[in-house]
Amino acid sequence: MVQSAVSVLPFLGTEVASTYENANVVILPVPFEATTTYRRGCENGPAAILKASHQVEYYDEELEQELWPTGLYTHPPIADTRYNHKISSEEMLQITQQTLERLILDGKFVIALGGEHSITEAIVAAYQQTNSKEPFTVIQVDAHGDLRHEYEGSIHNHACVMRRVVDMGLPTVQLGIRSICKEEADLIKDRQLTVFRAREIALQPDWMERALASISTRKVFCTIDLDGIDPTLIPGVGTPEPGGLNWYSLTTFLARLFQAHEVIGCDVMELAPIVDSVVSEFTAAKLVYKLIGYWVTSKQQARD
Repeated sequence: MVQSAVSVLPFLGTEVASTYENANVVILPVPFEATTTYRRGCENGPAAILKASHQVEYYDEELEQELWPTGLYTHPPIADTRYNHKISSEEMLQITQQTLERLILDGKFVIALGGEHSITEAIVAAYQQTNSKEPFTVIQVDAHGDLRHEYEGSIHNHACVMRRVVDMGLPTVQLGIRSICKEEADLIKDRQLTVFRAREIALQPDWMERALASISTRKVFCTIDLDGIDPTLIPGVGTPEPGGLNWYSLTTFLARLFQAHEVIGCDVMELAPIVDSVVSEFTAAKLVYKLIGYWVTSKQQARD
């Protein structure tokens, strides 16, 4: 397993960090960047989120509790191109899948931080390998379809990640989509993929009920490309697109998703920090804490 030699700031801070053995939730930084096609810098995203998380209040006013007692462990970075630019996409996929499989088998709820969105292929493959007896749906929040067969000569480009997921035979639900090419549009029609476009979300009040109703499996995995959120809220992304989900639409959907389904894992991808601005990384860090909170409350409800 190839890990970064650099030390890592724990999510929220050292005063609430747990040991790996005692942790229920593991934050996994994957600062890998190789196929970015517009604004670079997402390899710096995980570190920026971890640093910004130290400013997040422990008390969640929506959930009316502090969430860190569940046990949070921040894993050392893996597939870190900040210090080894020679890591290939294929090597990253192998490292990431092996790491995830170990964490899953250890019973951890994992939130991976990217890094470019191509990383999600390995994460989903790890869950498919370890959940082979039960299917799950991949929920994607994103501005882009990411359904190209290949892009710029690679089938592992960040623009192809959901095509790889579809090719795994897993059901998908895509939210916030507002930029696709003709190849992707044709695939959506031919495969009858479930897509809720950004304009539909903005104009149709019942989109959330229909999106939740479209999920056919008990288990789900959630991948969030931060450009799925309106760029006025998170401008620090590699490929910004006008429009997108607002904060309360996204968090309300996620809360209901965790209530209705067993969320087996999440990732938050493609933060590319902007110099002299902390808005994007702080919002991303708060989103990660919301994911932890929704997972904690889903477990509490299951025990009640």
